[in-house]
Amino acid sequence: MEFHIITLFPEMFESPFRGGMVGRAIEQRIIVVKPHPLRPFGLGKYKQVDDQPYGGGSGMVMRPEPIAAAIDAVMVENPALWRILMTPQGAPLTQAKVRELATRRPGLLLIAGRYEGVDERVRAMVDEEISIGDYVLSGGELPAMALIEAVARLQAGVLGNPDSIEEESFTTTLLEYPQYTRPEEFRGTRVPEILLSGDHGKIRAWREAQARKRTEERRPDLLGRRKP
Repeated sequence: MEFHIITLFPEMFESPFRGGMVGRAIEQRIIVVKPHPLRPFGLGKYKQVDDQPYGGGSGMVMRPEPIAAAIDAVMVENPALWRILMTPQGAPLTQAKVRELATRRPGLLLIAGRYEGVDERVRAMVDEEISIGDYVLSGGELPAMALIEAVARLQAGVLGNPDSIEEESFTTTLLEYPQYTRPEEFRGTRVPEILLSGDHGKIRAWREAQARKRTEERRPDLLGRRKP
């Protein structure tokens, strides 16, 4: 799967994806992460990409022409890419959306805005808008990285144990149950005896109960969305 990113700061994507599973996936050509610098598409001698907002206000707004030109340039070479604007105003990124992007889209083009946002007319140039949370960052690069990792790890061959995906938080709208490994006792806290019993039926029931309990305590809003 290919991930293309239009950004003013392509260098931000170099270090985060050098290590870990995404780095290995890139080395093995399972995925491609390719940032496209926006600045060369800027206007005039100084390659301007932003301007003051009509109607007044603080900050600067990214102009539509450079973004449109960059999108067109990328799409000419990759016409099947699904275009996503990373913005706090977008729909929340959920595990269901991650799975949809991972399985139904051959590749993604992520537009990372900056400053006070993008000209409203840019929204007509994308297929959807996505937010990673109800807070504001300085730009869309970090949200784009989060989306890339979430989608990349669902690609075949990226995870060492693909079965682990089915038991993670948000896969069933429940948070994941508590996990333990060696040693059996650490600083006075022991691993629950049920996990040492070898009774897989009882272990499954315990994990289901613990997942529900944790969700009730930490994210009760998720229980209302659970499928029967």
